[in-house]
Amino acid sequence: MVKDIRTVDGLKAAMRSAAPPQLLDVRRAPVFEQSADLIAGAVWRDPERIADWALLLDPTRPVVVYCVHGHQVSQGCAGMLAELGLAAAFLEGGIEAWKTASGATAARDCAEKAGGKG
Repeated sequence: MVKDIRTVDGLKAAMRSAAPPQLLDVRRAPVFEQSADLIAGAVWRDPERIADWALLLDPTRPVVVYCVHGHQVSQGCAGMLAELGLAAAFLEGGIEAWKTASGATAARDCAEKAGGKG
């Protein structure tokens, strides 16, 4: 696993590895709904329902969460997941930094949207 999956370059490398981290889009629902895309390989989870889905994550794999800019939402979710004993990190700069670095994205309509279901 890459040393620092919090950076765009580190996450890109980790996503190409044999054991990629669990990648979660935790943008608030209204922001996610207005967006056309998400990072390729990510699954959206409603940050307001973290208690419903956090325990369904694989505790043997690291988790990377991201929001728009890598501030309050993703940092808060990463902190809560870490308190539950998961190896969790937030993506510095969020999806905006990912896009600026030409990171792969997928159409939101084609991606799995699971809210609080897992």
